[in-house]
Amino acid sequence: MALALPLRLTSALSILILALAACSALRGADDGPVPERIARLLPADVMLLGEQHDAPEHHLIERESVEALVARKQLAALALEMAEEGRTTARLATGATEAQVQAALAWDAKAWPWTDYAPAVMAAVRAGVPVVGANLPRARMRDAMADVSLDAQLSDPALRAQQQAVRDGHCGLLPESQIVPMTRIQIARDRAMAHTLAEQARGPGQLVLLITGAGHADPALGVAQHLPTDLKVRSVRMAAGGATSGRGGFDAVWATPALPARDYCASLRKPAP
Repeated sequence: MALALPLRLTSALSILILALAACSALRGADDGPVPERIARLLPADVMLLGEQHDAPEHHLIERESVEALVARKQLAALALEMAEEGRTTARLATGATEAQVQAALAWDAKAWPWTDYAPAVMAAVRAGVPVVGANLPRARMRDAMADVSLDAQLSDPALRAQQQAVRDGHCGLLPESQIVPMTRIQIARDRAMAHTLAEQARGPGQLVLLITGAGHADPALGVAQHLPTDLKVRSVRMAAGGATSGRGGFDAVWATPALPARDYCASLRKPAP
């Protein structure tokens, strides 16, 4: 004969079970094989995959993400921060060479090592999925610096946070007079990427994947702020060494091995010869 538990104890056990289940689901959302992680984030119209540019593991995950979405027949387009808006492989055959793909994207190998991004890009090309540039063209950056309308594209707290990110990203060495113009460029880049994603969106069952830096993928500050509200957006941060303070608004944080310690600001602090 089963013993009846007091109502108070039964309620407490129910709350504990629900809490444990929620914690388990939270842990499971960010680990496992990449195809499983992708599946947990679906359905979506747009997925922002935020990388640390020099983390090799992140480039492997990008290729696996493309392959997972291709296998599901759900990848409408692969968009890249690493190529300018208006560039596309759409006219290339699936058997195009890497040189032809680089030419179509006007790839800047000095800024973005091709070997880092070729696996993901070529996986899309081979599958007949268009790869499109999404970043603000360099020729439009000067105009963006003077465009005061860009200051109103974010809420005041988000704008201040974006300005601080610009300070930090330049190691605190940027003159304060340049913070506002440089922040406008960052916002203009986010808007350009959002415009490209919205153009490539194809509706239910099809997803546009953006490979970009983690800052642009930040849902509170970046590309997601400028996307149409009727698009379902998922934001992923890939974090070398793991996240230091939860998800920070991202839908998922995918931890990867820590990188060797490196002072990214050292070269900027050196006086010019």
